[in-house]
Amino acid sequence: MSKTFRAYDLNQLLLLPPDLRQWLPGGHLALYVSDVVDALDLSAIMSSYEEGDLRGRPPYHPAMMVKLLIYGYCVGKMSSRKIERATYDDVGFRVLSGNQQPDHDSIAEFRKRQLQELGQLFVQVLQLCQRAGLVKPMVTPSDGSVRAEMWQKLKSPPGRALYNRRKVIVEPVFAHIKHLRGFRQFLLRGLEKVEAEWLLICLTHNLLKLFRVSKPLPAS
Repeated sequence: MSKTFRAYDLNQLLLLPPDLRQWLPGGHLALYVSDVVDALDLSAIMSSYEEGDLRGRPPYHPAMMVKLLIYGYCVGKMSSRKIERATYDDVGFRVLSGNQQPDHDSIAEFRKRQLQELGQLFVQVLQLCQRAGLVKPMVTPSDGSVRAEMWQKLKSPPGRALYNRRKVIVEPVFAHIKHLRGFRQFLLRGLEKVEAEWLLICLTHNLLKLFRVSKPLPAS
């Protein structure tokens, strides 16, 4: 008697789940990113579309583009071409895009146009981390006194001991961003754009911290 195998036919038409979220297991990072973006205030990004006219094809939804970019930065796919390709062959990206495939030009143009607003979302994610108890709120004086106070601390023996621990407190963050997440160079040029993209990197770093501790999104 021949061996019986499970049915396998690539040409078979399947009825996929009507809810795209069912394509992924519960607790998947892509679903978490989607929930986080849904909880953010995207009004600054949305308002920029009110300035244009109604000619041409409707643009892709800003929330979808934000989710694709943030998820891409989380998993090490930062370039617009990699994100476009992932909307075809990566289930996480397909779910976030609603099974749409925006071209890389649209993704790159959205990032370029909305870079400053994307960077400002860092503050909102940081506030989520604060409410989740992952970071302590800090008020920085605007008169520069914090720098003088820091220098005094560094001159003290406890301050020097704390500074010596920098390699185990601060440096791992940069190592994680560079080696584990694959961020090797900035995609845009110019100090202002680099600063905004760095905020996007920090945003996703904090978001990944929230995801790893498996904390539900804290209420505002």
